[in-house]
Amino acid sequence: MKFYTKIQAAINSMRTDEEGATAVEYGLMVSLIAVVIIGAVGAVGLALQALFTGVEGNL
Repeated sequence: MKFYTKIQAAINSMRTDEEGATAVEYGLMVSLIAVVIIGAVGAVGLALQALFTGVEGNL
């Protein structure tokens, strides 16, 4: 009976353990932030390229 109680306690502790879920959530947030930053840097880069191309044409 003690063995069954220990197994039941281990299963219950796994159900309430949210550290893994929290780590996954943080990983998803970091990934989303990275995608947004990459997109923003790409857009700014294209805008700067067009600006410098216009300046080059005027010179």
